[in-house]
Amino acid sequence: MSEAQSVQPVETSAPWIAAQRRQLLAQRGHAWLLQGPSGLGQYALGLSLVRAWLCERPGAEGACGQCASCHAIDVRAHADLCVLMPEVQMLALGWPLPEKAQADIDDKKRKPSKEIRVEAMRDAVEFCQRTSARGRGKALLIYPAEQMNAITANALLKTLEEPPGDARFVLASEAAHQLLPTIRSRCLGHTMTWPDAQSASAWLLGQGVDAAEADAALQAAGGRPGDALALAKEGKGAAAWSQLPRQLAKGDVAALSVFSPVDAVSALQKICHDLMALTGGGEPRYFSPADLPSKPLSMALLSDWSRELVAAARTADHPFNSGLMMESLAARARSVLLSGNAGRARGAGAGRGPGDR
Repeated sequence: MSEAQSVQPVETSAPWIAAQRRQLLAQRGHAWLLQGPSGLGQYALGLSLVRAWLCERPGAEGACGQCASCHAIDVRAHADLCVLMPEVQMLALGWPLPEKAQADIDDKKRKPSKEIRVEAMRDAVEFCQRTSARGRGKALLIYPAEQMNAITANALLKTLEEPPGDARFVLASEAAHQLLPTIRSRCLGHTMTWPDAQSASAWLLGQGVDAAEADAALQAAGGRPGDALALAKEGKGAAAWSQLPRQLAKGDVAALSVFSPVDAVSALQKICHDLMALTGGGEPRYFSPADLPSKPLSMALLSDWSRELVAAARTADHPFNSGLMMESLAARARSVLLSGNAGRARGAGAGRGPGDR
């Protein structure tokens, strides 16, 4: 996911979010870990939980949405709520940064961080020690929690294990396996619910996405509505998604031109995922079978390509030369997509000696 995609939130009113909120509010616990892939609404669910905890008139459905506490959260000014995110996402979602951090960024002393900074965590731990200003307890929302490095996570451990007073925590993650085991063990886990295709499509229509684009975006996002909304809003032609494997097989480098390097790698990983699924006898997630090569491909070759794409993803944010990187990605994709034909040609020539060539 690109930064632009990762900050497109699912609304707290989405039906699958509302159902999970009811479920979690009926249970007790001081720390929740909301986990699942991107685009399912971890941030929305986490925010709706802390709204309900701090609301002056909460109900079974959550916060009332009308009281002073709800209003304070809406304007990002609640004294008993601390939100920890990478600064790039704080800014994108309208959450204020600490004065010093904002001043440093304004003065161009540094760029907004892409990790949750340890200084911010230490401030959050100190926040938890203070008395509640509104008398409804204190809440700490951390998203995406996997953006805590080991030092930041360790700064949270003791407070998470022995919360002071009435402090409660929500850690929302799109890669919970990257969290320290000691962090995971101190939380009640909740795996995000996948909405059915009809609910996801209806929600996208409610966000102003037309029906054809909604279906194409959902296909490209693997059924994850938040990611589908991001694709539709970025205007990258989700409707042309199905043509991408064919274009790459023809050697069309321009097929990747609508993507940033990060998103280009992600798109290729989706193609690779679906090819591996088909080769293994499964169903593709991001494309229909008709969009992909009909001839069988080598699982060993696909595994090699998958590892190459994982390596490419590590440097896609800052490639040495983005044009050369895109050309290399497209060329490699073409060689993989055409390998089924090459394999058949080699098979047809099996048994011939050098003199027969």
